[in-house]
Amino acid sequence: MPETTNAPAGLEKVRAEIAHACQDAGRDPAGVTLIAVSKTFPVEAIEPVIGAGQRVFGENRVQEAKSKWPTLRERYPDVALHLIGPLQSNKTREAVALFDAIHAVDRPSLCEALGKEIARQGRTPLLFAEINTGAEPQKAGVLPQDADAFLAACRDRYGLTMAGLMCIPPQDEAPAPHFALTAKIAKRNGLKLLSMGMSADFATAIALGATHVRVGSAIFGGRG
Repeated sequence: MPETTNAPAGLEKVRAEIAHACQDAGRDPAGVTLIAVSKTFPVEAIEPVIGAGQRVFGENRVQEAKSKWPTLRERYPDVALHLIGPLQSNKTREAVALFDAIHAVDRPSLCEALGKEIARQGRTPLLFAEINTGAEPQKAGVLPQDADAFLAACRDRYGLTMAGLMCIPPQDEAPAPHFALTAKIAKRNGLKLLSMGMSADFATAIALGATHVRVGSAIFGGRG
């Protein structure tokens, strides 16, 4: 089981740090969406964070989200749910039905499946293309040199409206160059949203243009 902490206090601290990072960067805090990453945490750990006013949450797996969020969203219909982990093509139908944003669009087969499900269901989740900025073989994501062609295919071949880009920098490298590269790719492709930055580096991400930061442990505590 994950370790529990005073999540509302963690949320308040993260909000203050986001506000401070925005002030340092000359940005309006309203331009940064905090995604509280609730993966592995049960409903009873999430509800106090909702009670403290948080309305955007992130989950890594479709199956886990299905076990928690339908009940929570009946009680809190204004909550938005983001899929921040990898998405298997055979889970696309469930993902489009459940999530308001999908952060890891990374391959043609998934684009094709998403295009069909979005048309079938009439739901339009925000779509982020994942960029593998470190060219790490164990990680999903489009290589930076392939990003422009991939984004063009998303639009022209698969009929997808891409909202932005997402990246996860390599753990053993400074994150700033990876955030800057992602922002550069987004700018030249006319994409306004940048999902980048987690508990350890979201202030750096905000300085480099992040519009969505994915913060879990700084709010909920360790995951065991």
